[in-house]
Amino acid sequence: MAKKPHEISQGTVQLDLSPEALLQFQQELQTELQHILQWWIDRMPDQDAGGFFGLIDGYNQLHEQADKALILHTRLLWTFSEASRLHFQETYLAMADRAYAFLMQFFWDHGEGGFYWTLSRWGEVIEPKKQIYGQAFAIYALAAYYRVSGKKEALERAFEVYWLIEKYSQDKKDGGYWEAFTRDWGPMADMRLSEKDANSAKTMNTHLHILEAYATLYEVSGEQYVADSLQALVETFLNRIIGSDKSHMRLFFDPKWKVEVADISYGHDIEAAWLLGEAVALLPDPSLRKKVEEWAVLIARKTYQEGQDVDGGLVDHANASGWTKTHKDWWPQVEAMVGFHYAYELSQDEAFLHAMLRAWNFIKEKIKDPLSGEWLWGIDERGLPDRSKEIAGPWKTPYHNGRALMELLRRGRS
Repeated sequence: MAKKPHEISQGTVQLDLSPEALLQFQQELQTELQHILQWWIDRMPDQDAGGFFGLIDGYNQLHEQADKALILHTRLLWTFSEASRLHFQETYLAMADRAYAFLMQFFWDHGEGGFYWTLSRWGEVIEPKKQIYGQAFAIYALAAYYRVSGKKEALERAFEVYWLIEKYSQDKKDGGYWEAFTRDWGPMADMRLSEKDANSAKTMNTHLHILEAYATLYEVSGEQYVADSLQALVETFLNRIIGSDKSHMRLFFDPKWKVEVADISYGHDIEAAWLLGEAVALLPDPSLRKKVEEWAVLIARKTYQEGQDVDGGLVDHANASGWTKTHKDWWPQVEAMVGFHYAYELSQDEAFLHAMLRAWNFIKEKIKDPLSGEWLWGIDERGLPDRSKEIAGPWKTPYHNGRALMELLRRGRS
């Protein structure tokens, strides 16, 4: 039987918040980031076909002929661009160069514009659809790569995709962005991001990643029209996606923004808290910033009160009656760490630091894979390692854990 949020006990263990303990925490983050990045450098480059292999399964076995996903390659481009910016190493920039070269040569649609969704190992087009989630990740990655490499063509391509999204995906009448299109930017009957998602016209998830993409594009370019798009996205979150009680985001919508699925995703809630904060900090609107920051503290508190289990792990989903999926995937844990730290910065409430450190202890004990050195997909409802899903693949990349570790390292130095 699913637990109800108000029945969750956080326990009485108080973690060490001394300067020495927090310094050790920073050192652990640095070491773990280096381990993760080195794992991808050692295991994933495809020296024969270019780019990166498409899959290493949960038992650490490479599947050489697996298809190659746009999301994997854009997330690798973003991760190693940012890693190079944080800790310049030639190997990090070389990995970013490899991802960029494969994206431009094989994933880019030279006829219709935009990036294909899936290729074979050798670069043949398998799925040509233009999923807006994927186009957003391309902007995010290309802007980050431009910032560290200085290659103007990367920024030019990012703007090309921006204008494609604004032309085809933006809903000029009711606001927001449509989910997916055919190769030539026509409508699609099946717009789902993945098999587990609802076939909805608009989703929180796609809007969240357009937001992070536009924020980075604006950071590196300073173009006012990108800032205008970014502000419209922040307002869409406040007015459409965040529920009227401000306690959770809604996930799936029809074209008129009617909610189609009543569910709670704690990982997305807490990820949105700090990403919205990063975005609104770029904009010259103090009232908008205040609204976002107030919501970020509220949702961070609800996340650890309702969603963080006694072992420190964040459960995946709930509804009004309680938890509906009690497995614990890798990515909500690290998004929670950043979100809790951001809420602490805003509120100075040490409860958020305790929640962050509980999450880190859970990751070290349950999520870091002793067999591979990377992280497991997660643990199942019984608390056992979930090896049915990949260690590396279309949806398992160093973007979430690498980004969170880099973000926390930056914040710890400020």
